[in-house]
Amino acid sequence: MVTNPTSVASTQLIVFLENGGQVGGVVLPPLVSFLLDRSAQTYAKAAVWLQARRHYDRIVMLDEAQATEAHLWQALIEAGHATVDVLMLVHGLPGQAYGYGGRVVKADFFAGLRSLRAAGQAPFTLRAVYQMNCYGQSLMEEWLSLGAQAVNGSVGVNWLPEPSLSVFLWHWLRGRSFEDAIQRSYATASRLLGLIWRPEAARSGIQQPHAKIASSRMTVAGRAHMPRV
Repeated sequence: MVTNPTSVASTQLIVFLENGGQVGGVVLPPLVSFLLDRSAQTYAKAAVWLQARRHYDRIVMLDEAQATEAHLWQALIEAGHATVDVLMLVHGLPGQAYGYGGRVVKADFFAGLRSLRAAGQAPFTLRAVYQMNCYGQSLMEEWLSLGAQAVNGSVGVNWLPEPSLSVFLWHWLRGRSFEDAIQRSYATASRLLGLIWRPEAARSGIQQPHAKIASSRMTVAGRAHMPRV
């Protein structure tokens, strides 16, 4: 889905969205998985649309069968000279982000785009990449190699997809720096989910964040203090 289409868009948001009916690697019954997939993606699209529609000349939504590395590649190439932000709202493993049907965005995807950019065939300006995928930290250097000015990633399994996304968009689209928006979103999500996943006592007796909260911690690379505008 493309909103606000223009022949030459100065700012674009590319949303790479696929839930796949999964949660924390748990095998769910087919119907539950289907309902989770559809409800999670519907919510994510609504959250992005409601907050972002006034801030970009063009929004490219890659979901369901469009959420593949080939379509993401195409969307970036077709961005031309636009300034692009990317939302990676998918699952992941170290070095990989998973799209539709288990198709993955991994090292060869980035290597191919680097070659095109070196040849002047992919002139987009990659401003910010928001990664919801687990182990997003492992892909941060790859995004930076494509010229990303700022990128985030969780240190392990990300158990806090929401309200992290909504809080991040709220602050980022209103002029907060990328790092500030990321840290505010993590703080809000960890505080809320921390009511369920309570702190754990370490051997020293000092309470530590629950393992799921700690695993979801976000790091930021690049121009961390860069605002959206």
